[in-house]
Amino acid sequence: MSALFHYAFHVTCLDKTREFYTNVLGCIEGRSAETWVDFDFYGHQLSLHLGEPSPTTNTGRVGDHLVPMPHFGLILPLPEWQKVAKRLTDAKVAFDLAPNVRFEGLPGEQWTMFFKDPSGNAIELKGFRDLAKVYEK
Repeated sequence: MSALFHYAFHVTCLDKTREFYTNVLGCIEGRSAETWVDFDFYGHQLSLHLGEPSPTTNTGRVGDHLVPMPHFGLILPLPEWQKVAKRLTDAKVAFDLAPNVRFEGLPGEQWTMFFKDPSGNAIELKGFRDLAKVYEK
């Protein structure tokens, strides 16, 4: 990897944030202070600061579904995506769009799921059998 992605946003409670990002998503906690905490989000840096999260609206169209916008996320190898989907399901996370496959058998075949963290920040995780095909038309 030639660069790391950094994303900073607001959360309402650092204790709930730590619980969700470490125990549910499997992130590793990094540096922190009284008002923020960093996480290793599968090799990328999230900086979560106390404050009012940005509002989301279900205006993004994914097939026949409307999903939260804005959102951020990851593209994972399919076996890792399946592990995370199981952890989220076992933790009884409410999905905006439950784990499913789309474009099956076509270029761009992918598994996807949408959910929110405890502060309402929308997250999408995608799974691909072959990450080299992420941009395939």
